[in-house]
Amino acid sequence: MNILVLNCGSSSVKYKLFNMEEKKVMAQGGVEKVGLKGSFLKLTLEDGQKVVLEGEILEHQTAIEYILGVLTSEKYGCIKSLEEINAVGHRVVHGGEKFNSSVLITEDVLHKIEECIEIAPLHNPPNLSGINAITELIPGVPQVAVFDTAFHQTMPDYAYMYGIPYSLYQKYAIRRYGFHGTSHRYVSHRVCEILGIPYESPRMITCHIGNGGSITAIKDGKSVDTSMGFTPVEGLLMGTRSGDVDAGVVSFIMDKEMIGSAGISTLLNKHSGVMGVSGVSSDMRELSAAIEKGNERAKLALRMYNYRIKKYIGSYMAALGGVDILVFTGGVGENNTVVRSEVCKDLEFMGIELDEEKNAQTRGEEAVISSENAKVKIVVVPTDEEFMIASDTMEQLQK
Repeated sequence: MNILVLNCGSSSVKYKLFNMEEKKVMAQGGVEKVGLKGSFLKLTLEDGQKVVLEGEILEHQTAIEYILGVLTSEKYGCIKSLEEINAVGHRVVHGGEKFNSSVLITEDVLHKIEECIEIAPLHNPPNLSGINAITELIPGVPQVAVFDTAFHQTMPDYAYMYGIPYSLYQKYAIRRYGFHGTSHRYVSHRVCEILGIPYESPRMITCHIGNGGSITAIKDGKSVDTSMGFTPVEGLLMGTRSGDVDAGVVSFIMDKEMIGSAGISTLLNKHSGVMGVSGVSSDMRELSAAIEKGNERAKLALRMYNYRIKKYIGSYMAALGGVDILVFTGGVGENNTVVRSEVCKDLEFMGIELDEEKNAQTRGEEAVISSENAKVKIVVVPTDEEFMIASDTMEQLQK
């Protein structure tokens, strides 16, 4: 079975084509700058070579049409016709309280995703554009929606509710939803496979940290708390997002700077976080280079970034009554040895003890990096959200 996975962002479309029998990636790539000047499709060939194809790509349907054309092309293709695509799985960011698992897309499902646009205005519209494009370009092919929020629908009410009038929750569904759910679900299952233990038995904390980041507490195989909230701006300090901030600060800035809701949203989402504090970059490599040159604000940004992660780990250990497994994933979690080391430092009293030698040697690969006798297993697990989406898609078809 060949399954195409699509991840449509506001100005990008990422794709992977899987042969699920062989668990093999047949093709992968993405279109960048959709609707902007200088748009292009970048694909990775089987030998790892990157190819860039430039073209005017004004909207998502054109982008997906371009992708399908490349998949069936003589020069770069891996299938002879679109009939060889058996199903399409879509990453959909927000399912609200309507979806607690992946679903086969029907008219009713489409309407419910549309109803969630109000709480995810930046994310759900491009996700819907991808679904509609496939309906137009490959009519009749089964499509499955895999929601970022679904994994976190097992949180208890005392964890997901905010301390605001209950009537506002009833009226606008304002609550913690959490994101990166597909990644947290993948790595939590995968780490149990690596360690050879049943999924439901350990208490886990999974750290998906990168330019965006979130931490999830998992007990009995279920998400019981997560750091992102009503939107992805809550929680950790991120590349350009502020993370946790006093609500009073928000209204204070709006008054002093004389900006409205759109302005404050842009400030907290696009101009804050590591970039806002350092004044250098949201990219950890550029931040590290600035630190090496003695940039004090860059040092401060990294200390804040690491401290926020450590603080959430500690709070989730309290929520779980202890922890058995700590997982690092995401671009920073998988590759940045310094961040992992600083986050785990001084947590030995909690049973978290890093093997510094193993940690220093681990970049972008599965590895247990805790000390031999540590009570908590610390494991690096590269995430694979696309494979999780493909697996969910196949499972829905088999139902």
